[in-house]
Amino acid sequence: MKFKTTILLVAVFGLGVLTMWLAPHLLSGDHDYAQQMKAHHGSSVDGQKNHAHDEMNMPGLQGQDTTESEVSDLKAIFKNHKKITRTVKNIPNGVITTTQTKDDKLRGALVSHVVAMVARLEEKRDPKIIIQSPTLDKLFAQSEAINTQITMTELGIVVSQTSSNPDVVKALQTHAGEVSDMAERGMEAVHERMSN
Repeated sequence: MKFKTTILLVAVFGLGVLTMWLAPHLLSGDHDYAQQMKAHHGSSVDGQKNHAHDEMNMPGLQGQDTTESEVSDLKAIFKNHKKITRTVKNIPNGVITTTQTKDDKLRGALVSHVVAMVARLEEKRDPKIIIQSPTLDKLFAQSEAINTQITMTELGIVVSQTSSNPDVVKALQTHAGEVSDMAERGMEAVHERMSN
């Protein structure tokens, strides 16, 4: 069983790295959330209140540097967030998260997303997704201060991220909480955060 898990992890990681090397869309620009919110919702308060979200295509999952595969994984995760269970353990120097699902197809998208994001973090390749939290920007800016370990489980993935930098530890714990909120409430959590 351990050998199969290792092979699966290597295969998923290899696929993620290959995808990132073959199809990057490197664009310049700032990650200005206020501008992105205005572009996505309109400039008036009434326009934002009456805005109908495209829950099918989810354009907010596009980024300045994302692949079709990455966006597809995110769509699957958001559309099926109620099938995901997640626990977070804050430790003095970081966080340990366990994210799992009984749905095999969803688990593939979940593991692929996590492995790809860890690889991006190590390479400082911020995807700058429209709905992305500013906390994630902070983590990309200081990614060299983060140590990450991934462990596959039968139903998902465990990620341990630690740092000797207290600011990075705080950002890791904040981001873990944000992800848990999204896993619990889906796009409702994202829209609430972006409108604040």
